[in-house]
Amino acid sequence: MSSAQLSAAVDNHTRCVCYFGGDPASQLPHSIATSLEIMKRTKKEVRLCWETNGSANPRMMHKVAEIALETGGTIKFDLKAFTPEVHYALTGCSNENTLTNFRELSRMMEKRPEPPLLSAATLLVPGYINLDEIRLIARFIADCNPQIPYTLLAFYPAYLFPDLPVTSAEHAQKGEDICKGEGVTSINIGNIHLLSGDAYPI
Repeated sequence: MSSAQLSAAVDNHTRCVCYFGGDPASQLPHSIATSLEIMKRTKKEVRLCWETNGSANPRMMHKVAEIALETGGTIKFDLKAFTPEVHYALTGCSNENTLTNFRELSRMMEKRPEPPLLSAATLLVPGYINLDEIRLIARFIADCNPQIPYTLLAFYPAYLFPDLPVTSAEHAQKGEDICKGEGVTSINIGNIHLLSGDAYPI
């Protein structure tokens, strides 16, 4: 579907368009072109958002951020890991672009504090994302901007990891405490219904 065709699907009931899953990083030229068409047609009254691993070309990520900023949209980064070796084990690729893009876009947060331009999430994959890894990610986020909303997501075994356990409530709780200790001011646990062990306190 062309950008013109996709943007034509927007109607008077559309309030937000979000590009996500599979990752839009490989299709950013298409999503940018579509977004510019939407902005033209709706006079910027539709929020334009992205959820991405952030590995795309920095110039394109900056353009995405400009569009999200102008339309009241957001960009959610999936920060899968901070340590290069752990990231490679989980994804098969480097996280250098992801971290660089995240830091660069965090500098644009001051242009529009609300709603936040940037947010982040990490899937708590047992055996991979331990408490030390959470600490490194939280420290990185706080150093970029402590007000960036951060979500720790419970893992459920599926696809290539069917033999791993579900994230425990204890691990999620300790992870949340670590993030607060590192200075992240907006931290929450997602998918709490998936957590194993004692119930996570709501």
